[in-house]
Amino acid sequence: MKLVILDRDGVINYDSPEYIKSPQEWHPITGSLEAIANLHQHGFVICVATNQAGIGRGLYSLQDLEQIHGKMLQAVTDSGGKITAVFHCPHIPDDDCQCRKPRPGLIRQIAHHLHTAVEGAPLVGDKLTDIEAGIAAGCKPILVQSGSAELTLDQLPHSDIPVYQNLAGAAAAIIAGDV
Repeated sequence: MKLVILDRDGVINYDSPEYIKSPQEWHPITGSLEAIANLHQHGFVICVATNQAGIGRGLYSLQDLEQIHGKMLQAVTDSGGKITAVFHCPHIPDDDCQCRKPRPGLIRQIAHHLHTAVEGAPLVGDKLTDIEAGIAAGCKPILVQSGSAELTLDQLPHSDIPVYQNLAGAAAAIIAGDV
């Protein structure tokens, strides 16, 4: 199975320091939907692993999150792509759960759900926590600069982690076998 794991906020859609709390606040980053479609059309299975502490903070509900993901999944489908599954962590950092990135719990959930190994699978994120979760799970982390990457470029744990401007650049490199 050719698997790609994507973070959501800052990779697929624009992020907000106030959280994405409703479908009306969810807006795809230019080129991200087409990048997912391109990956899908090249035979990749795409899953999303996203921290959603806004639920734990009481800023939005699980039903709100499901509506946001419904909008995202429909937008991806309308662009010719497919996201196989979306996994989220609803906890705040102080909850000390196993699913919140940088821990690899969400990625392990993906492996269990798909009955496949995730080792070596590209994991595209825009934050240090995404990169650390990918490393912890044995994935191949890729940093994109479309979200919070400017905060983490100098914090990367390894100099061999590829960095791209956005998901479109990362997807092209994944398809070409460059990562």
